[in-house]
Amino acid sequence: MQQVRQIPKPRPGQEIVEWSIELINAEEEVEFQDQFNNQALLIRADQDATHIEVTCVGVVETQNQSGVLGQHRGPMPLWFFQRSTQLTEVGIGVRSLLKDIDKKDDDVGVLHSLMLLVSDHVTYATGYTDAQTTAEEALEQGFGVCQDHTHIFLAGARSLGYPARYVSGYLMMNDRVEQDAAHAWAEVHVSGLGWVGFDVSNGISPDDRYVAVATALDYSGAAPIRGLVYGDHAEELAVKIEVQQQ
Repeated sequence: MQQVRQIPKPRPGQEIVEWSIELINAEEEVEFQDQFNNQALLIRADQDATHIEVTCVGVVETQNQSGVLGQHRGPMPLWFFQRSTQLTEVGIGVRSLLKDIDKKDDDVGVLHSLMLLVSDHVTYATGYTDAQTTAEEALEQGFGVCQDHTHIFLAGARSLGYPARYVSGYLMMNDRVEQDAAHAWAEVHVSGLGWVGFDVSNGISPDDRYVAVATALDYSGAAPIRGLVYGDHAEELAVKIEVQQQ
């Protein structure tokens, strides 16, 4: 069984024009909305299947809102997004990072300072971390990818008292169509503004090049595909992504 979260979210600044998912060697059991308002599929591998293919194709219209999404929506209360998780637990590394922030600044200024600090302390590089790497581990070794940047930022923001959530999705790059992986960034609820996005890896707030797919407390709840395997066999994931402007 696998949970698939690869259907973009209708939200301010983002309209789903068309979207389809094709499954090979698997069957859809049920489509549902999870506690974070993510649209998800539960799929079952066909008997004796040695591989599953999940192909998503669609068109999304986006607008540049400078990362500001507005009021909170969904069944989960805002205080829930202040919870720490195993991947975003605050330790000595995050606490040390927060000492360099001027807490007298306004909320947006504090969060932009946090974003720059995380980027300065953790160089973007692949091959050093995986899906189980925690914020503290990535901060200690000083290398990571967008997932690690986001986890560290979430840990810091929650430690400062802000509700914060993980976002998985796509980013249209200016210099390429084919991409190595999906993207990740954070959103923080700021008084008077609502949810505001922060992309640590690129040092900006998301604009109209971003497509949000799923939100959660950390990567584990917003992963594009995640499931259970019974038995002693291993599994591998291969990803191909193309994002372009029509």
